[in-house]
Amino acid sequence: MDKRYVTVDLETTGNSFEKGDRIIQISIVILEKGKMIDQYTSLVNPGKPIPDFIQELTGIDDQMVSKAPRFEDIADEVWTILDQSIFVAHNVKFDLGFLGGELTNAGKHRPMNLTLDTVELAKILLPCSPSYKLQDLSDQMNLIHNNPHQADSDAMATAELFLLLLKKAESLPLVTLEMLNRLAENVDSGLAFLFGTILAQKQKNTEDLPAHLEIFRGIALRKSADAKKEVALIPEKFPSQRDEKANLFQQYFHHFSLREGQFEMMDTVYEALTSNTHALIEAGTGIGKTIAYLFPGIYFAVSHNKQVAISTYTVHLQHQLIENELDKLKNLIPFPFTTALLKGRDHYISLFRFEQSLRENNDSFDEAITKMKILVWLVQTETGDVDELNLSGSGTLFWEKIRHPNRIVHQPKDPWHKKDFYLRAKRQAFQADIIIMNHASLIKSLEGRMDIPPVEYFIIDEAHQLEKAARNTYGARLGYRDVKIMLDRMGTSEKQKLLYKLEKSVKRLNLEPNIHVLELDEALKSLDFELKDLFLLMEQLLLQQFKKGTNKAQVSITNETRLERKWQSIVLSAERMAAGQRFIQKGMEERLALLEKSANKLTPEELALIGETAGFCEQWKTIQTNLDRLMIHPKGEEIVWIEGEKKQLLNRTFIYGQPLEANRFLSEKLFAAAKSAVLTSASMTVNRSFKFFAEECGIQPFQKIEKIIESPYDYKKKAKLFIPSDLPEIRTVTGDEYAEAIACHLIAIANAVGGRMLVLFTSHEMLRKTHNLLKDSNELNEYVLLAHGILSGSRQRLLKTFQQFAKSILLGTNSFWEGIDMNGESLSSIVVIRLPFSHIHEPVAAAKMAAIKAAGKNPFSAYSLPNAIIQFKQGFGRLIRNEADRGAFFVFDRRIVTTMYGNAFLRSLPPIEVEQKPLKQLIPAIEQWLANQ
Repeated sequence: MDKRYVTVDLETTGNSFEKGDRIIQISIVILEKGKMIDQYTSLVNPGKPIPDFIQELTGIDDQMVSKAPRFEDIADEVWTILDQSIFVAHNVKFDLGFLGGELTNAGKHRPMNLTLDTVELAKILLPCSPSYKLQDLSDQMNLIHNNPHQADSDAMATAELFLLLLKKAESLPLVTLEMLNRLAENVDSGLAFLFGTILAQKQKNTEDLPAHLEIFRGIALRKSADAKKEVALIPEKFPSQRDEKANLFQQYFHHFSLREGQFEMMDTVYEALTSNTHALIEAGTGIGKTIAYLFPGIYFAVSHNKQVAISTYTVHLQHQLIENELDKLKNLIPFPFTTALLKGRDHYISLFRFEQSLRENNDSFDEAITKMKILVWLVQTETGDVDELNLSGSGTLFWEKIRHPNRIVHQPKDPWHKKDFYLRAKRQAFQADIIIMNHASLIKSLEGRMDIPPVEYFIIDEAHQLEKAARNTYGARLGYRDVKIMLDRMGTSEKQKLLYKLEKSVKRLNLEPNIHVLELDEALKSLDFELKDLFLLMEQLLLQQFKKGTNKAQVSITNETRLERKWQSIVLSAERMAAGQRFIQKGMEERLALLEKSANKLTPEELALIGETAGFCEQWKTIQTNLDRLMIHPKGEEIVWIEGEKKQLLNRTFIYGQPLEANRFLSEKLFAAAKSAVLTSASMTVNRSFKFFAEECGIQPFQKIEKIIESPYDYKKKAKLFIPSDLPEIRTVTGDEYAEAIACHLIAIANAVGGRMLVLFTSHEMLRKTHNLLKDSNELNEYVLLAHGILSGSRQRLLKTFQQFAKSILLGTNSFWEGIDMNGESLSSIVVIRLPFSHIHEPVAAAKMAAIKAAGKNPFSAYSLPNAIIQFKQGFGRLIRNEADRGAFFVFDRRIVTTMYGNAFLRSLPPIEVEQKPLKQLIPAIEQWLANQ
């Protein structure tokens, strides 16, 4: 690294130099020969006031820059530092745009010829990083970054990050660097210079390839051998006695504390598996339920030579089981056992298709970056699982080209067959004692859409989500953008995409399909128009539903709706679209069949094209099936609705379909077929009864063990429920008035608890109103105010920001009621604005309640109330996650004390003290209770 690099960071008054924003701080770190040799930093007087939010973000105010130099005063010095250097920044376009503009205004030309963006470099060299923000990368790589959003700290962090990324690049195999350099030459001069420089240096020496890597067909990848199953010579007996378990756990966990509930759950799980009986186990927080079901599951699997499938709700939980709990148990359990993580084919890369994609030279910038990212990933990954990768939207589209096809074409001609990640994962699953999957994969396997071993024993964690997962997975969805992306992937014959490539191969082999390519071109153009017409008609239904201030709307498609003229117009449009799709499908499959018959004459690129086309045709058929299922020939027992968001309405309009009773599917396919299914969660009972849950998930008719295992925590000491008695009943005031009352109470409570407050809403409209009032009040200026769906950032990003600041308030809706695991001081209080009843117009809830009413039952007591209680328990469950946690729980909904059913919510909570007073009297009580914790 002989060239001189400079890492630059700027703080500015806003985002656009062209609109008059200016630099308020500049910092430049100078790097030579792989070392930081100097740093230049200066405040800059922008000649205009600094906006309040910039002052809050950076800590730089008007007084600090009042005596600082103007940029033109330091332009010569800055230009001299930058001259003959390679310009490096985190999001280089931003810093380069401002600095170039300021230098031009000062009469200087831009000295920066080559630039490097550490965001792009990190995307390539850290392919599995969950985030590419500077602060997140600094945390991940243990870099000191004490003052984010201050230029000196950011520039130093960027310099340290850049040096670490250089080391990572230098450690890559020669063949990987050669490919990175070739790809970079087509898209980015700075990346090409960097990889070219490292490559030239590496070519001077003979490479010793690390032992864990191999090179196959010019691609470096991590070696991986199929795990060999070790056989336990003496079958181990399950430690049924309390002391046996205690001795075993104390040998491994030096600070192990006996939890009677955990041992009780172990015995219950083992009993269910060995007696071929189903079980429902509600396990309170602190039981340690993951170990409590894995431990007996492993003993049963090995001693009885039976496979046990563990199903979790999310992919994240799957990986958590493999990387945390199962690793612990491998050291604890006194015999070997094997585990496998199983997902669908589309999670795995097809190395054959990826190899062929590397031969293409017409990459866009994003596609080239994705290819480079995957090349680096292949020297790291042992699984080939896309969930390890952090892919952008365009990266996800590229993955569609190279993912494992559902239909394996010409396997003997696939040179990568022995290296295939999916086939390896499948082999491991068929040999493993414990198979880890998620609820979606479980449902697909029950439907026959996923190939898994013939498992008869299941343990289902987060079981309260099983029915919802069944509805989502067994359901259907069709969106404008989904189909538009498929049309763009195919492209007309002049666009040099899939159809063009297919036709080129057909012509090379002198094959003659019946449907001419020009006919397909016309059909594709026509289908594009029909698609837009169809979704514009659906938009008309949605536009009537948007209320003032709302961004999201839903319209249920009922039997009455289907008789209306506007729906008939939608059906006719869908029929025209379906006819066009069938014609295109016929033309594509005809070409596919002709090429498959001539397989011995095809090049490797053409064989990969067949795989891509086969995968495309499968997805195309799914669109046809969903079009028919949702609009043309709907099933009477299916819930269908249209949903859209006002912003970019066309691209965000979808039609959904879900079975009304997923419990029938689960009953027939899972509980009737399995010998034992153990279902567990922290929230399954209503009034200490499993009846509602059992009926919802379809297990009610079957013999089963039912067990409630209480939390070991002393909730009277750990938590307290506060109910302000002076909030109005929502039905007696307007929505704006209710939001004002909520905001006033939240301000007072936030100041009493000091932050780390999670506020749970059931309505996004009410969340938005409350957020705006809190923001405009100036009463919470010391607090970081976060709101889901309003501020940019994903759910995970908001949660991470929330945990970073002591004085933070997070407003969230549905997805924040569960699945949040924040220990200790990360979360000190929860506020429930409204009891979580499903909205009466929400399509699934409305359809279920209508069906219950038609059956002569009370929809409220049979569905709305028990469903709300289970979600309420989930919300409370976020507060206390471990022995050290303490927290205040607030309920603003007066119905919890003014209605007959309110007591059912109170009884659903662990035994805690309840205090109900007007806010003025409640605040001292809150402060006193917190002071005693």
